[in-house]
Amino acid sequence: MIRPDDLEHCREAIRHGSLSFHAASRLLPGKVRDPALALYAFCRLADDEVDEGEYQAGAVLRLQDRLDLVYAGKPRNAPEDRAFAAIVEEFEMPRTLPEALLEGLAWDAAEHRYDTLSGVRDYSARVASAVGAMMCVLMRVRDPDALARACDLGVAMQLTNIARDIGEDARMGRIYLPLDWLAEAGLDPINFVREPLPTEEVRRMVKRLLAEADRLYIRSEAGINVLPMQARTGIWAARLIYAGIGKQVRRNGYDSISMRAHTSLQQKLGWIAQSGARAAVSVLAPKSPLIYAKPLDEVAFLVDAAGRTQPQRGRSLAVLEIMAELRAREATLGRDRPLA
Repeated sequence: MIRPDDLEHCREAIRHGSLSFHAASRLLPGKVRDPALALYAFCRLADDEVDEGEYQAGAVLRLQDRLDLVYAGKPRNAPEDRAFAAIVEEFEMPRTLPEALLEGLAWDAAEHRYDTLSGVRDYSARVASAVGAMMCVLMRVRDPDALARACDLGVAMQLTNIARDIGEDARMGRIYLPLDWLAEAGLDPINFVREPLPTEEVRRMVKRLLAEADRLYIRSEAGINVLPMQARTGIWAARLIYAGIGKQVRRNGYDSISMRAHTSLQQKLGWIAQSGARAAVSVLAPKSPLIYAKPLDEVAFLVDAAGRTQPQRGRSLAVLEIMAELRAREATLGRDRPLA
């Protein structure tokens, strides 16, 4: 399905770019692991291009063009593009899912901020839950309840990332905390990015984010336990490793401004061992009623898209609108760029 040389390129990209996923992926069965590596390599490429590029709007627009070529069956001549095109064809990957990820990256490029926790979940759905839904598609899982729990896990992981990176993001001019939380704490966003400080008010917001993440981690467990048996250990590992980051933030007194939470190799190995035990126990455990919990409103469109057997190939209106905003931004930046 995927060219061996393209797969090896994707494997190396993940080995150097995402240690947590690389560790968890080793626990997946080969028929899931190989396409998952291709998926993550393409997603990582997209994330890096937007994060590291000088002109983020242009990077997102170029990625949209690459996605168009993939769904036209004419991928760009690059390992990540060819490998991703192969899994799109093999698994009938709904276009809504990778396009949701691209939309989230476009929100970053457009420097969106979010008024409420629901807005932060909207963003998390796109940059994280979309990947979780795509992973389900790679496992041939299209059940709406399982998909909803996978999306819970994606949002929980992203909220953990946000809680860990508040200081780093602020120093780059980014705020992912709900703006109404900042207002309640009497903090002005302009002053906060100018001089982020680990005040008691900020620590309380970090604590609230992690509490919401924990609620969703618990809901996600019911979904992990209905995945194909061979895949459960790897997904349990991802869940435990990311939740472990949140535990480290707590140990740091919810200060993610003057320090950044890190987890050690020994800790990761411990969570991987736990994941095997959790997966083994799940064989005998009764199905949790949490599997039937209603999807978060913010992820419902992903659950609906991933549950379809007919692939969608057209762009959504929301994506068209944000891309138009970025084209306008890119045109303005283009006029201001110095000549080479």
